[in-house]
Amino acid sequence: MENLQHQLWIVQAVNQLLGPLVRSGLEALGFHPAPGAQVIPDYLVMCAIIVLFVTVLGLILRSQLSVENPSRLQIVMEDVVGFLLGMLKDYIGPKGPQYLTLIGSIFIFIFLANMMGKIPGLMSPTASINVTVGCALTVWVYYQAVGIMTQGPVAYILHFFVPPGSPWWLFPLMGPIEIIGHLARILSLSLRLFGNIFGEEMVVLILGSLIPFLVPLPIMVLGIVTGSLQAFIFALLTTIYLAAAVHTEHEHEEHHNEANAHATA
Repeated sequence: MENLQHQLWIVQAVNQLLGPLVRSGLEALGFHPAPGAQVIPDYLVMCAIIVLFVTVLGLILRSQLSVENPSRLQIVMEDVVGFLLGMLKDYIGPKGPQYLTLIGSIFIFIFLANMMGKIPGLMSPTASINVTVGCALTVWVYYQAVGIMTQGPVAYILHFFVPPGSPWWLFPLMGPIEIIGHLARILSLSLRLFGNIFGEEMVVLILGSLIPFLVPLPIMVLGIVTGSLQAFIFALLTTIYLAAAVHTEHEHEEHHNEANAHATA
């Protein structure tokens, strides 16, 4: 399997340019990379390319914003933003749009990261478990912090032991289950994304080594669909976790009463 993988020229170029500087910085901090090893991993180079691309694209788009005559790129981005805003309002309510920065950033990053593997000479950074765990940890820490700031530390901790709608006498059982469930979200988010993208890239590499050109193309087309779907699923699950974290018990009762009113109407 290792023989199928090859060093990317852009990763080699970045390591030749910045590797000595990064190595000296790591050694000053007490870390000693192995001699001859790449100090800057390939997935970090790919992530840097995504950040640079989005930054340049954002600057270009901002300079071309127009209400009367919007460009095609502006229309596409407005549709994406509108779709994400609708999802946030549906799951979180009126407070949803204030979390657009996180949801939009995580969706765009994962989508572009999944698509990078389709470009010759590049790879999908989400095919590395380090990137997917980093995304999952970012989401996990963020929604826990938002939940604490919204509900308060005591109320937020209590909701682990007494979720809305459950009787008080179940708290010795519900507490450990809720805590394990929240910790398992890191694994589910990271492994789902990593497994799909890594598996698709391995299939393309194996088929490309056996019969190049035409045979891997159907898998790559399927990978475009899968990569887009995985970016949406990651953003959707993040929205659901945020919704559960920011909804207070009073809001849960309001949603329950509203649902009952619609049911009886």
